[in-house]
Amino acid sequence: MYELVQAGPRSYYLNAPAKIGIYLAEGNRAYLIDSGGDRDAGRKARQVLEKNGWALAGILNTHSNADHIGGNRYLQNQTGCRVYSSGIEAAFTRHPLLEPSFLYGGFPNRDLRHKFLLAQDSEVTDFSHESFPSEVEVIPLPGHFFDMVGFRTPDGTVFLADCISSRAALEKYAVTFIYDVAAYLETLDKVEAMEAPMFVPSHAEASADLKDLIRYNREKVHEVAAQILTICAGPLPFETILQRLFQHYGLTMDFQQYVLVGSTVRSYLSWMKDSGQVNATFSDNLLLWKRA
Repeated sequence: MYELVQAGPRSYYLNAPAKIGIYLAEGNRAYLIDSGGDRDAGRKARQVLEKNGWALAGILNTHSNADHIGGNRYLQNQTGCRVYSSGIEAAFTRHPLLEPSFLYGGFPNRDLRHKFLLAQDSEVTDFSHESFPSEVEVIPLPGHFFDMVGFRTPDGTVFLADCISSRAALEKYAVTFIYDVAAYLETLDKVEAMEAPMFVPSHAEASADLKDLIRYNREKVHEVAAQILTICAGPLPFETILQRLFQHYGLTMDFQQYVLVGSTVRSYLSWMKDSGQVNATFSDNLLLWKRA
């Protein structure tokens, strides 16, 4: 774990639960792409940099999920480096309580206030700032989260954040987290059309060709949507839809899965309502969903 892997002439990643990318600029200045899930991940990343004689110049955050920004505070405190982000992701990085609050839809109880969903806050600099490494391309990749981005380094390596899940994760969990289903599908199309010597997804194997995996991700989205339509044969409240989806895929409910899968299913229902696949009605003060 956390072994250093070279992805391009000046691009690397640490093989961690959420990969930490490294772009090595001139003068042995290193930019991390995300910082892992906690202080320990940040410490291990710093040790790798120091072992190779690389100085941390900054952290480029793809998005604000806690497993991607968890090492920010430690590294910022230790080195004074800038953390770069933008849009809603910058707000969530400055105020990380927003993530579990958004997922739960209210103030999160203690079972949701842990490092997987609640990172420490860090100071943020916008991508537009003059100190941002202008040779790095910022690639919008919305869908998984609000303003998620990827990065293309000067050697052509593309870091894809969370826009693609591994086949193993999809087979195990089926319903992976998506904020905006329509935008997510558009991002899959966009990435499928990209060319690069190496792609580095955060939660799948790095590869020069991800087309088969992208297609599998797309198929899973449509499979989950079809299953929700099947469940919604009669008017049902959200909680029953969620319960039946958990039962169908053999998932185990706890607070974390409730908010992650629950938020995703709400996003599916919004997408399906907007596209005319389901109808929503209110009856006896219940919101009910039914296949159109």
